[in-house]
Amino acid sequence: MSYGQDYYRSLCRNGNLRRSPTWVANYTAQKPVIDAQEAFGISAPCQVIANACASGTNAIGHAYECVRSGRYQRVLTGGYDALSELVFVGFDSLQASTAEKCRPFDRDRTGMVLGEGAAVLALENLDVARERGAPVLAEIIGYGISTDNFHMTQPNPSGIGPRQAMQRALQSARLPADKIDYINAHGTATLFNDAAEGKAISELFDHVPVSSTKGMMGHSLGAAGAIEAIICLLALQHQFLPPNINFRAQDEGVDLNIVANDARPMGLRTVLSNSFGFGGTNASIVIQKFHLRQGYGGQVGA
Repeated sequence: MSYGQDYYRSLCRNGNLRRSPTWVANYTAQKPVIDAQEAFGISAPCQVIANACASGTNAIGHAYECVRSGRYQRVLTGGYDALSELVFVGFDSLQASTAEKCRPFDRDRTGMVLGEGAAVLALENLDVARERGAPVLAEIIGYGISTDNFHMTQPNPSGIGPRQAMQRALQSARLPADKIDYINAHGTATLFNDAAEGKAISELFDHVPVSSTKGMMGHSLGAAGAIEAIICLLALQHQFLPPNINFRAQDEGVDLNIVANDARPMGLRTVLSNSFGFGGTNASIVIQKFHLRQGYGGQVGA
């Protein structure tokens, strides 16, 4: 987006488009991935998923299905997004941003705060990983997606989109809802998103601990799902619930068991991570703590 920004400013300033081929070539979503592949001498096939704020989780889920299907033994997957003035102004014009603290699921929330980052995971067939003695951090065991097509930016207030994504992730993992120990929510601290996701979670789960880590990290858009998947991995490794900071008062319209303000220890085996984007794009993944046991070839180690 920074290249698009420079292109626009140059055009407005003096109409000079002499550098336009460079700007245009670097503007496309796949260019940073191609640059990374060239820098590290990687010639493997590559796919880019540009699916709004669900992109990182979609990328992990797609890589999981590629490995589970047997098409690939191992895949690098993740998400990235760079902050620019164009992005900031875009969200501000939608009146989605706040100049205050980000308060996901709080009664007094006033909007989202943008963040910036990237995260990459190595997914590998579990049996193959164990054969070569690779350290397995956790297993991805389920992935679900949905599209509710309700509005360009607003989720369906019924929560049907998030609910279907979570249900499909559970079905993919062959688990009932009561086997989920913690949910890392999308939780952007915007009114419509928090309400729809909160409704979906409360309908599917019985007071499972929930937190959004965007109060600490900001909303890194396409990178968010990948970053939050790694937060889930850390929670499983160190057996704790990540906190939902800046939380002061429960929203009367959402009945959730919020991990308010402070992390706390808890025995975790299976967690679910949500990412929901503009246009009604919804994705959920189920991640399970790895135990030394006979592996099932369909599971994917991270």
